[in-house]
Amino acid sequence: MIEEVTSLDADGTLTTVSLRGEIDVLTVEQVRVALGEAVAGRPRQIVVDMHDVAFIDSTGLGALISGFQRARDQAIAFRLARPSSNVRQILVLSGLLEVVEVTP
Repeated sequence: MIEEVTSLDADGTLTTVSLRGEIDVLTVEQVRVALGEAVAGRPRQIVVDMHDVAFIDSTGLGALISGFQRARDQAIAFRLARPSSNVRQILVLSGLLEVVEVTP
């Protein structure tokens, strides 16, 4: 089960989507919805906090890529934040970090 919390800062410029749990075929739709809602809010920047993500599979990677592309199409900055070492390794191997900014 994935838990997500979406928050908008006071001036509406930053939306943070905090994900928790495992992002896989069973939970990926929740991630897609959360990222879609974040993009629809039209902030200047979306940060996906992955600190509490224990695992991500190819469907989860696809959801992140889709969210990134939708944000880019709306001129919204998109970045990932604080992935665990295991998740970061998957992000590196997938090549996603070549196009999406990550903060430690």
